[in-house]
Amino acid sequence: MNNSPTLTLSKKKYTFHILNSIKTEIEITENPYQLPIEDLFTMAARINKKRSFLFVSKVLGKHIPIDANKGLTTAALLAARFLESIKGQECKVTEQLLSSFHKREGFYVQPFIPANINPIVIGFAETATALGHGFFACFQNADYFHTTREEFINQKPGITFEEEHSHATSHRCYIPEELLQNNREIILVDDEMTTGKTAINIIRSIQAQFPREEYTVVSILDWRSDQNKTRFSQLEKELGIKIKVVSLISGNVEVQQLRDLEEITIESKQDKAAEVLIEKVQLTPYFTSSSLNDGNNSFIKETGRFGLNSTENQTAHQRMVDAVKYLREKRTGNTTLCLGTGEFMYLPMKLSAAMGSGVSFQSTTRSPIYIQNLEGYGARYGLTFPNPEDHAVTHFVYNIPPGYYDEVFLFFEREVEIECLQPFLDELELLQIKSVKFVFFSNARGEEYAKNDK
Repeated sequence: MNNSPTLTLSKKKYTFHILNSIKTEIEITENPYQLPIEDLFTMAARINKKRSFLFVSKVLGKHIPIDANKGLTTAALLAARFLESIKGQECKVTEQLLSSFHKREGFYVQPFIPANINPIVIGFAETATALGHGFFACFQNADYFHTTREEFINQKPGITFEEEHSHATSHRCYIPEELLQNNREIILVDDEMTTGKTAINIIRSIQAQFPREEYTVVSILDWRSDQNKTRFSQLEKELGIKIKVVSLISGNVEVQQLRDLEEITIESKQDKAAEVLIEKVQLTPYFTSSSLNDGNNSFIKETGRFGLNSTENQTAHQRMVDAVKYLREKRTGNTTLCLGTGEFMYLPMKLSAAMGSGVSFQSTTRSPIYIQNLEGYGARYGLTFPNPEDHAVTHFVYNIPPGYYDEVFLFFEREVEIECLQPFLDELELLQIKSVKFVFFSNARGEEYAKNDK
């Protein structure tokens, strides 16, 4: 029996066998930078009746731990491709980016897309918030915000739309209306398109309130069928708009469900660590509290959730240089996991990229996936716990091997009470992790919190 996501190659065709239950056949039609697909993704089975398969990215830092520099480089490659294919301009850093991608080496890319290109960039929650922000960071003159699955008290979203196949379907956008009261190009950034329905849904929602002429949809992977591509053309005619598409890989996907999947309960045989050192780390002095809060702690401006322009993003980069120095002083292990939480990905990714050798990055997620410890499968290990910020939502972390990491830095935008973190701590103890550092970017006490406060 073949239960692993075996990869079969014939010219530009690939076949994945997922847990001996799902057969996925992929034909690559465009790969402009000749990126090996095994460097971009593997596959797993979703616990979701709407869509049974999942492309598990090796560059997003969501389900699989990565070198954060590779995630930032991937976002920059998408920006390079946008400049070349949509704007018809030479990108002088493309070769450097490709070299960085293949060698798994990072370098800081100054914004290279000229100021006369002035779009509004929107990243899709939760998976593409860091990708969208990293893409936006390549512009000299743009604005950015990302959608959110959260619902904020006393705040009315300016835009709402649905992502039908997702585990959490509703998206909301909490941004000032004046940000969209113009005719600027809107760029939508997602990690992959299978049908393109999510992009269609948000375009309809934006166009109904803030009509404009031009949209671009950017994704690492574009698997739309000819029929789904036709839906983009039909929407263009219906709304009188232009929709352009940018991707690093595009092709066709055919999925066969061979048999039903059953969730397997895996009993952990790991002993708890004898002693876990817990520390609170405050980054409040390095970031800017927004006027919005959750009833207790303020959100911070640098996430871009409520809107961020290129000048503000460059200022945030300078502040992160100082924050990284502080975090590096806090490191005690040789193998360190930096863990973002849900939609809060870009700032943790950016910080972890500069924290030194032996550092991996990923994020918690809402997505339930079948776990099987099989070579090459997209979810070999898994932790499950209530979201510390909202216990009504279950969060997961995948692919953390027991005994692999010495320490974990867990990043939260807002401060969370330790008792809310206990279920997650209980899970981490099974992984033999010696040190857990809770990193908070905002708290109720604001700027009064000293950097060395614990």
